[in-house]
Amino acid sequence: MAAITHSILRSALGLGLFAVFTAGTIAVTQVVTEERIEQQVRKAEAAALFEIIPEAMHDNDLLSSTLTLSPDPLLGIREPAQAWLAKQDDEPVGVILPVVAHNGYSGDIRLLVGVAPDGEVLGVRVTSHRETPGLGDKIELKKSDWITTFEGKSLGDPEPDNWAVKKDGGAFDQFTGATITPRAVVGAVRDALRYFEDNRQALLAGNTPDTAPRQGD
Repeated sequence: MAAITHSILRSALGLGLFAVFTAGTIAVTQVVTEERIEQQVRKAEAAALFEIIPEAMHDNDLLSSTLTLSPDPLLGIREPAQAWLAKQDDEPVGVILPVVAHNGYSGDIRLLVGVAPDGEVLGVRVTSHRETPGLGDKIELKKSDWITTFEGKSLGDPEPDNWAVKKDGGAFDQFTGATITPRAVVGAVRDALRYFEDNRQALLAGNTPDTAPRQGD
């Protein structure tokens, strides 16, 4: 009986140690994976910044010219995030806003939206998504030039009611077999322009919007 009890205790101890080791391995792997994903997102952001506002358009250090934005539903950000201010001869030429569309087909779609001082879109780039390959991933510039259709657009062009995909009566194309993804991106860009309009003065001055009065307040 003592031998059986000893064997059971030894097996239980072995299983316990195995469970602890497995849990620790999973936790470490998760942390390392999250760090790698975050690094890839940061690399994608850095590359996208200069696609949206090329170096020829500004003479300041864009990567260092940042301001922290508070969480805001129009941007879809739920924690403080970083925006970038581009200047030429010390005059603002554009702001690049971090945007998250939470209604993508397969989850969050992270974007950067560049806006000129007059409210015109300078460019939009996707930095992270999990949309369906061959369908929703056409929001990537390397897969399709669809994302460039926002360039030169504003809240007045098209009119606010037309900031939608054509299937919904709007001005923007959707993808064959994939409407949810472009619908999410169009809505996110439109809301980013609304955010810029509400906070134009503070953003162009390099101030954090929630510490400065909004236009019309």
